[in-house]
Amino acid sequence: MADAEANLTKIYDAIVIGSGAAGGMAAHVLTSHGLQVLLLEAGKKLPIEKELRSMEWPYDNPYRGALPPDRHSLTFNEYTIRNPPYGAGFEKAKHRHSYVGSSDYVKNIVVDERENPFTGTNYAWVRARCLGGKTNIWGRLALRLSDYDFKAKSRDGYGEDWPISYSDLAPYYDKVDLYLGITGVKENLAHLPDSIFQRPTKLNCAEVTLKEGLAKMGRVVTQYRAGVTSEGLKHNKYRSRCYGRGACERKGGCDIHAAFDSPTGLIYPAMDTGNLALRTNAVVGEITVDPQTGKASGVHFVDNQTMKDYAVRAKVVVVAASTLESARLLLLSKSRLHPNGLANSSGHVGHNFCEHIMGPGVSGRVKNLVGKPPTLDDGRPGGFYLTRFRNLAEKHPKFIRGYGFEGGSGSTMFPHGTDTHGFGASFKEEVRKNQGAYIGMGAFGEVLARYENYVDLDPVVKDKWGIPALRFHYKFGDNEHRMAEDMKETAQEMFEAAGFEIVHVNNRILTEGWSIHELGTARMGNDPKTSVVNQFEQSHDVKNLFVVDGSAFVNASCQNPTWTIMSL
Repeated sequence: MADAEANLTKIYDAIVIGSGAAGGMAAHVLTSHGLQVLLLEAGKKLPIEKELRSMEWPYDNPYRGALPPDRHSLTFNEYTIRNPPYGAGFEKAKHRHSYVGSSDYVKNIVVDERENPFTGTNYAWVRARCLGGKTNIWGRLALRLSDYDFKAKSRDGYGEDWPISYSDLAPYYDKVDLYLGITGVKENLAHLPDSIFQRPTKLNCAEVTLKEGLAKMGRVVTQYRAGVTSEGLKHNKYRSRCYGRGACERKGGCDIHAAFDSPTGLIYPAMDTGNLALRTNAVVGEITVDPQTGKASGVHFVDNQTMKDYAVRAKVVVVAASTLESARLLLLSKSRLHPNGLANSSGHVGHNFCEHIMGPGVSGRVKNLVGKPPTLDDGRPGGFYLTRFRNLAEKHPKFIRGYGFEGGSGSTMFPHGTDTHGFGASFKEEVRKNQGAYIGMGAFGEVLARYENYVDLDPVVKDKWGIPALRFHYKFGDNEHRMAEDMKETAQEMFEAAGFEIVHVNNRILTEGWSIHELGTARMGNDPKTSVVNQFEQSHDVKNLFVVDGSAFVNASCQNPTWTIMSL
């Protein structure tokens, strides 16, 4: 795919900053309506198929899929005991990555923490500076929000309602489903609306046992709702249907592009219109403003490789750099007319930061599957999703909002779940006998949006390109900790109800940020004094500025946000 040459002397109809789910969708929609768009990406365009190598056997990789010796990936303990910036230490490793960057297959997708520092409270910030961003390696769970989320304040009195309802967004969810493809099964749940599904994957024996056991408790286990096309897309020549080839569990994406990624799903089709120009290696440091009107006039950026400065102009600026980078960019864009940062007359840019809390979960063994002939469970884009059941019809006495579980079971290339120890023939036989009997799941819960959870600019620390780093002021609160305790207890209770032998219960809360679902730093609302953008993600202060990624979320819900970001 040849990139259209970016002409930096022309005035574009729109500049889109960021090429992930939000930026890709913005570029796709605007170019399809005939607008001349410049898409800016801070990283390079990777030969993604060569990076992911999903058909490579582990023994063909010199490191068996692990990182080369000159790279180091942060561990949970390092996030816990070290203070950011996380670049220092382990100087033998030339490059340092987030916990997601622990694989040879994603080392060039995630950023180098030394080049991209941040400060403040502990946070596991996962960033991917390359064309398509984190859509190259996302977990694929594609869920809709409902009015239980959009109107959560009306239900429990906390926070703010969104200025939209499910009926406003439903037609756009439909468009995303049909254009990008999604697998799943209809369940007719008010709190988890159904999508327009393609052929689903099947639950295996252990998962069906769990589904049937929990149905008696009034709880719903459904197939993993994956942003994957199982039947193909006739309108997109860049994507293939899912063949279940086996690499989905690896920390890496889909190199046949059955799973959605922004380049093949949105950007390449947009380039085919002739209306999209792409400039990679463009690290944006400021959105410029017309001093007479106060409107956005364009951007300044630094070339990632040459370190040269550039400016480019547009009639509209669309910010889609990801929640935290978008907040950083707005705060960086100070001027006489916008002394507190662009679009920040409310003082809410960077605030109301929220995400999902992770960690509590359970693994178990289905005794009647021990020793049974193995089934082929490799290659599914996901196992099961256990939908929210707290604070729906009945109010929980200890916390508000809710959580869901993701999980899976079955026989895969690398047996998981087993705690068998040993070596030799008898050890191998024990693993083979048990591997298909193990099942596990972990929770994702809503972190409340609080004004006091925020990010701002560090006054001293700068990144490789001389741009001030982001500083975190963010911690889980009492509601999250009480919810996590309930996650642990209900996980055990549900596995016992299904008749499983409990092997391990995890009560450890993972570091803030582990979910990679950052949301809410430029939230939408009707009141310009308490929100940054309106229901169309348009700035209250700057009418030709739009912030279209997770920044605009009013709350996190407990559902994964990617499908909602693209629908908005």
